[in-house]
Amino acid sequence: MNFYPVQLKDPSKITVEEIMNVVLVDDSLLVRERVANIISEIPGVKVIGEAGNSREAIAVVRKTNPDVVMLDIKMPGESGLQVLKKLRNEFEELKIVMLTNYSDSQYKAECLMHGADYFLSKSDEFEKLPELFSKLGKTQIGKLKKIN
Repeated sequence: MNFYPVQLKDPSKITVEEIMNVVLVDDSLLVRERVANIISEIPGVKVIGEAGNSREAIAVVRKTNPDVVMLDIKMPGESGLQVLKKLRNEFEELKIVMLTNYSDSQYKAECLMHGADYFLSKSDEFEKLPELFSKLGKTQIGKLKKIN
């Protein structure tokens, strides 16, 4: 697979309306920290909430109303797939990125069938995050919310 440099916007020219708010959901604090660190380097993208299990995930998404949720497939409580179904029913415009160590095509197909927008392997695809958020930014034009 080829990767090409992503043209990211100059951070000094990003307006409040262009901030993409993200919630991270993973039972591993180390994974959440790693993803948050990568995201902190992407202009126009901000982590506004985190959760370590399914119950916290639903609560933090309802409270923060993010643009994007990065959701682990396997975690305590309900599975990420069950959370995906609930979020998709409640938040139609929400972009959902599934994170997993299970890169089996069956998991990917099932997640995409139930409304996931993207599917990333935790073991070898974190470097795709800048490109992914660039794509998400283009699909979110006019939909991003102001920071309160």
